[in-house]
Amino acid sequence: MLLIFTSQSALADSYPANVLGKLTNGVANVTFGVVEIPKTIFITSQSQGPAYGATAGILMGMMQMVGRTLNGVFDVATFIVPTKPLVTPVYIWNDFCTETSYSSDLQLR
Repeated sequence: MLLIFTSQSALADSYPANVLGKLTNGVANVTFGVVEIPKTIFITSQSQGPAYGATAGILMGMMQMVGRTLNGVFDVATFIVPTKPLVTPVYIWNDFCTETSYSSDLQLR
């Protein structure tokens, strides 16, 4: 019984699972990076008001879109080396009300 649980926990943190996770994350960020625009407009409108969200929120959203999309391209290009995600939240739909942030700390999974 102990061997069954040990093998499952080892498989959950295995190299193939980490590589697949990074590839999936990269493809999702490339595909849905454009959703950063309405997300940032929404967050900015909630905190600064609708006029600011409709103007500066669009520009900030475009910058966030470029950041998330480029991060996705990086993840797809380097998925062989499983690293922790540099974008928080990892997927854009995880926490739609949280502003996206980036890390420069590249760590292995």
